[in-house]
Amino acid sequence: MRGKGNLVLTGQLGDVMQESARAALSYVRSRAELYGADPDFYEKKDIHVHIPEGAIPKDGPSAGITMATSILSAVTNIACRKDLAMTGEITLRGKVLPVGGIKEKLLAAYRAGITTLILPRENEKDLDDLPEEIRSVLEFHLVDDVDEVVRLALETAPVAAPPSVAPAEAGTTPSSGLAH
Repeated sequence: MRGKGNLVLTGQLGDVMQESARAALSYVRSRAELYGADPDFYEKKDIHVHIPEGAIPKDGPSAGITMATSILSAVTNIACRKDLAMTGEITLRGKVLPVGGIKEKLLAAYRAGITTLILPRENEKDLDDLPEEIRSVLEFHLVDDVDEVVRLALETAPVAAPPSVAPAEAGTTPSSGLAH
């Protein structure tokens, strides 16, 4: 919304989730121009992230990629796909970090009818914890960086962005691996 660059956080966000939202906004600011957004959007717009009250407290570090994708969607006016779920934390340079509770999150997505999932590559080992009859009907996209998430999650391809490999993370090879 029009504003002066404020990040407004409301709802059930603990300290860790607030940090994730700030990291997500910083990442989007650093990549905005590559995705065709106004590089100074944060000077003219306020971003409001609201996590509705629910039965489960939300204070773990697992929503960074979701918040970054949502913010990028808002500033580029490119809708997010409605048929997938994702989890993963991010660094300021866009690396996707592993998270906990994968089995529970995947079972919840499955119960909600979502079969396409984006997960941190480092959580691939957690897929073995799922019953085979469920694992066999799910499509997993294992990712290393947020640029991969964006290519998978937004409905139309944003302006082509090179893989985000920062000097400190050199040696990693981003790819959007698909595993069942």
